[in-house]
Amino acid sequence: MGPTRRTDLLLLLVTLVLVAIGLVMLYSTSAVLAQDRYDDSLYFLKRQMAWAGLGLLALWGMRCLPYRVQRRLILPAVLGTFMALALVLLPLFGKEVGGAQRWLRFGPLTIQPSEVAKYVLVLYVARTVGQNQERLTSFAYVFLPCVLMTALFSLLVFAQPDLGTAIILASAVGLQLVMAGVPWRYLGYTVLAGLPGLYWGLVHVRFRLGRLLVFLNPASDPQGGGYQAIQASLALGQGGFFGIGLGQSHQKLFYLPEAHTDFIFAVIGEELGLLGTVGLVCLFLLLLWRILRIAVACGEPFGTSLGLGVFGLLSVQIVINLSVVLGLLPTKGSPLPLISLGGSNLLVSLMAIGTMLNMAESQNGFTWK
Repeated sequence: MGPTRRTDLLLLLVTLVLVAIGLVMLYSTSAVLAQDRYDDSLYFLKRQMAWAGLGLLALWGMRCLPYRVQRRLILPAVLGTFMALALVLLPLFGKEVGGAQRWLRFGPLTIQPSEVAKYVLVLYVARTVGQNQERLTSFAYVFLPCVLMTALFSLLVFAQPDLGTAIILASAVGLQLVMAGVPWRYLGYTVLAGLPGLYWGLVHVRFRLGRLLVFLNPASDPQGGGYQAIQASLALGQGGFFGIGLGQSHQKLFYLPEAHTDFIFAVIGEELGLLGTVGLVCLFLLLLWRILRIAVACGEPFGTSLGLGVFGLLSVQIVINLSVVLGLLPTKGSPLPLISLGGSNLLVSLMAIGTMLNMAESQNGFTWK
């Protein structure tokens, strides 16, 4: 008999705990808004629970699907994602919300192709790295194809417009490549080459330039561009060490915009205090540690690179969201994985974690201890 294969129970448990915390905090932050807007305090919770159900089914499916099979699905996945990113820009197919066209509607569901693009791009980079282990230092065989694919996806996302997600795509791929052993200098040259475009995207688009200037001094526009940052700081400050109590937040009562999405961490700080926020960060660190451990222990180039990509993708999103809420980065719509309202992000995050569970099981003798 061969060695027993066990799922990484700790990774699975931490994931389920984070999803549960997300649902609880989503109801806490959105009930009043949902009642006012839709006459149903459970409106947002029911939507997120439906996506969580789909996500957990996807997690289980990816956990049962050998991760190596995904290598053969990369070409159709890339083509399908490219078509989806292009279709979302067309008024006939794309759904516009708040001046941005980022969603495709499928009956009662809307999906955000840029979220799917994150995982597909990680897959593409993993295959490229896995096929060229002897040429990792080659600019032409490894780095250039990955950069070109990232640039293609990022430009389509940027056109929605969504500069933040484009930056997440580029950052996650850059981290994945460097961790896989691609020379740092290639990444440095690429960043330098992209600075003029980034400068143009920031300075020559009025709302982005205003957002950047207000970030440097939120008090200069307390009722405008600095409003969210100020309200987030107030929420975190009011929480103290133990918080004011679950469901007792004042800032979620139409003071803090996007309290149930991008700024949910601020309400967690207000209701559960420093103790709650530190606990949540520790859960995220545990999640990322398990993913990194599985990736390193894989011992197979494609699997290791894919695991590093999942680690980079989740860590970049977590760091950016927390940095925005804490006032360390300009305000940008970026969900907190597994916690914020956002069906597409939740689904893709759970799919990625399902892949890591399968990778853990594929390692002979791997246990959760």
